[in-house]
Amino acid sequence: MKPQLVGRSGLVLAGGFVSLLAGAGPAFAAAGPTPAAIAADTVWTVVAAVLVMFMQAGFAFLEAGLTRAKNAGHIAVKNLVIYSISSLVFWAVGFAICFGTGNSIIGTSGWGLDVADKDINTVFGSLSFSDVPLAAKYLFEVVFCAVSLAIVWGGMAERTKFSVYIIFGVIFSAVIYPVVGHWIWGGGWLSTLGMQDFAGSTVVHLQGAAAAFAGALLLGPRIGKYGKDGKSNAIPGHNIPFVVLGTLILWLGWFGFNPGSTLMATTPSVGYFAYIAMTTNLAAAAGALAAMFTAWRVLGAPDMSMVANGAIAALVAITASCAFVDPWASVVIGAVAGIIAVLGVLFIDKLHIDDPVGAVSVHGMAGIWGTLSNGLFATPDRVKLLAVGSPGLLYGGGIHQLVVQMEGVSAAFAYVFLTSLAVFYVLKVTIGIRVSAEDELEGLDFAEHKMWGYPEMFSPSFSGGEPYVEGGAAAHKGGLSGAPVARPAP
Repeated sequence: MKPQLVGRSGLVLAGGFVSLLAGAGPAFAAAGPTPAAIAADTVWTVVAAVLVMFMQAGFAFLEAGLTRAKNAGHIAVKNLVIYSISSLVFWAVGFAICFGTGNSIIGTSGWGLDVADKDINTVFGSLSFSDVPLAAKYLFEVVFCAVSLAIVWGGMAERTKFSVYIIFGVIFSAVIYPVVGHWIWGGGWLSTLGMQDFAGSTVVHLQGAAAAFAGALLLGPRIGKYGKDGKSNAIPGHNIPFVVLGTLILWLGWFGFNPGSTLMATTPSVGYFAYIAMTTNLAAAAGALAAMFTAWRVLGAPDMSMVANGAIAALVAITASCAFVDPWASVVIGAVAGIIAVLGVLFIDKLHIDDPVGAVSVHGMAGIWGTLSNGLFATPDRVKLLAVGSPGLLYGGGIHQLVVQMEGVSAAFAYVFLTSLAVFYVLKVTIGIRVSAEDELEGLDFAEHKMWGYPEMFSPSFSGGEPYVEGGAAAHKGGLSGAPVARPAP
């Protein structure tokens, strides 16, 4: 790296700006930030981390809403479980591999955050641009790992064993997510090339989508998703208001996700996080509307789930470029991502890859587009301010940055996809990764947890008779709706 303090996306600590926030004069600038400045930066970083953590609730609503009622509790609780797994594993192992001083491939120091205060900026040099305590840095970074892991399960919903969530969650948090994070954010080889991924279109979203893609391939489609004639059968989600609520929660959380990636209220200049929040919001709005009109044109109606996916895809795309581009470019990036969300979902379905929530297109394809967009739209003044990479093609920078972005996307996808495929394959031939056909038809709420997300709908003790059967008796014979199988009352 350059002989300067370069952090998450090349942010440089500007002592003069810190002094402005603290009210200090030029003489103090050389001495460093005041306790008041550090406190302000720490509050901002922790608040941003809490917003990103709240995105787990958004994913719970979104994924439960896009799937069937018989799996709602199962899908919701896995977000709680994977967040807990990520919190512990990333603290013990992942943070050191991601941000610890090591080599161009992995970090090799700082295990369990057991580092003396005087050594923190040496052990975690890639984060030394920020003056907030190590605990705040950990809190902010661990929620990103958990978001990436949450994306994986959306593409594998309604047929994956609960135990697989736990085992893969440990491996992903320890040695999959942190490795790519080190390459781009931790001073690794892509960082030295100048790859621009401000808040994680590749590090977070493409990683989650690549793992989801690998898992979906090995799992196969849900029962009844594709007929013998190859026709795709719609399996509607059970609660569109949940989907919309989840989308709005995710949109809100993204104001911590992107702006919070400054890790300081004063980096790279005082209040720059507000500009990042603006580009984030513009992109999301453009994506929602672009997806709506695209669905209206292609599907004949403004499909409600597509509008939601368009907003999320736009948020995914702008995540890499939110600090590097002008407002007009953020609108373009978001709109293109909204179109990708609709067409991508349809394309993946034509390949007979069953992705219940559209994770591969919304987080994968849109994540690739968002990362590459830096190579087109990154402005010279913002590149200089952030001190990473080169301007984009449309601003006289040539194709250099675009090539770097392509290298980063390709390397990240290849590593995560192949590693995840290997892990899922080992699990498949040992403990199995898919529930039985009977359990899948019955629903994973009862099959995996021995309880229902909606007891009044499925439990005989609430209905006073036989459990509610989605689709009726015909569904059991044809299997097209993936309906639950009635069981005697427990």
